[in-house]
Amino acid sequence: MNAMPSLQIREMPDELYEALSRRAQQERRSLAQQAVADLMRLAELEARDRRMETVERLRHRRSIAVSDPVRLVREDRER
Repeated sequence: MNAMPSLQIREMPDELYEALSRRAQQERRSLAQQAVADLMRLAELEARDRRMETVERLRHRRSIAVSDPVRLVREDRER
């Protein structure tokens, strides 16, 4: 069985440590469990932001009038 990767953080600012500790207490988690939960949430937020950016780029690219799907199908068939 493979061991999971680990992370050691040195020189963590006191304010950050205290905030993590408070969140861990509120969630009834260890510091390590809370750190993992917070990092997972960060990854989820970044993935959501990338999806939203992609949606916005696609919205800006929509130069074709999609109001007439029949015309679009005919044009595609004629190619």
